Amino acid sequence: MRKLLFQSLNQLPLTEPPPPADAVAELAAALDGRARQRLGRSLAIRMIDAGSCNGCELEINALSNAFYDLERFGLHFVPSPRHADVLLITGPITCNMREALLRTYHATPSPKWVVAVGDCARNGGCFAGSYAVARDLAELVPVDLYLPGCPPNPSTLLTGLLALLQAQERV
Repeated sequence: MRKLLFQSLNQLPLTEPPPPADAVAELAAALDGRARQRLGRSLAIRMIDAGSCNGCELEINALSNAFYDLERFGLHFVPSPRHADVLLITGPITCNMREALLRTYHATPSPKWVVAVGDCARNGGCFAGSYAVARDLAELVPVDLYLPGCPPNPSTLLTGLLALLQAQERV
């Protein structure tokens, strides 16, 4: 125990360097501008964990930390699907979460977008083929955007949401 204590005192913490502040600010401001053009208001995001390992949730929650702070740009997470514009779905669709996911999707008003976050939401990831995984997300609900990665970083999430809104403007 003493050896571990001394090692922890002499070792630097294992953290990532913060993202460039101006790049994140530009990206989030562009995303908020597109949302206001498209919806007339800011973007409301509902996160749904359909059975993941919580790696993607940690990265999504990082969007609210001091480095990214999406609230200052008007982008916010909502507790109810009835107030959401975007559903961020993480993890493979487990048998236990299948019905809850469908109810959440149907409770979300139109226009709504579905974003599959991470490899598990896209194709089951390391859980593919398990008896507990119901099926692919695209077989249950229409998916507008797939964000690859295990887990995708917060900048990738912002870039993906911006690309989603820009693609919807062209439609």
